[in-house]
Amino acid sequence: MFTIARNGGYAGLKHIAVLMLLHHISVPVRDLERSRQFYREILGLQEIPRPNFPFGGAWFHIADGQELHLIQEHTNATYREGKAIDPGDHHFAIRVHSFRETVEFLRAKGYREDPDAGLMELRVSPRPMTGYPQIYILDPDRHLIEINAAILD
Repeated sequence: MFTIARNGGYAGLKHIAVLMLLHHISVPVRDLERSRQFYREILGLQEIPRPNFPFGGAWFHIADGQELHLIQEHTNATYREGKAIDPGDHHFAIRVHSFRETVEFLRAKGYREDPDAGLMELRVSPRPMTGYPQIYILDPDRHLIEINAAILD
């Protein structure tokens, strides 16, 4: 892909830049406080300082150098209106240490494997084709979230 130049820089790049990491994901939200509560209490994310933009929002730390940005509803925001959990639809994924403990935690919070559960629906796939166990849930604005683990415990 590239070679290191004598001056320590990159020579012969075939792309605009060398990808380091996925820095952040931004999702629109209708009710900022409800979404803040979800991302703090269900996903356990830590809120971090955010610049004083002229629109509402909140930023959360995901992992080293990775963030989730909530953007309070603005003109023409895209939402998954009335859509159920569909793993083939637009989503982001986070990795957890324990699949079993995460499923137990979500069930204790009221999530259930019932397509009629609305925002509290839990889709559990312990042995999917991907080779790693997956859980799917929706946030308060119906954004699809995959939670996976390296192994089935």
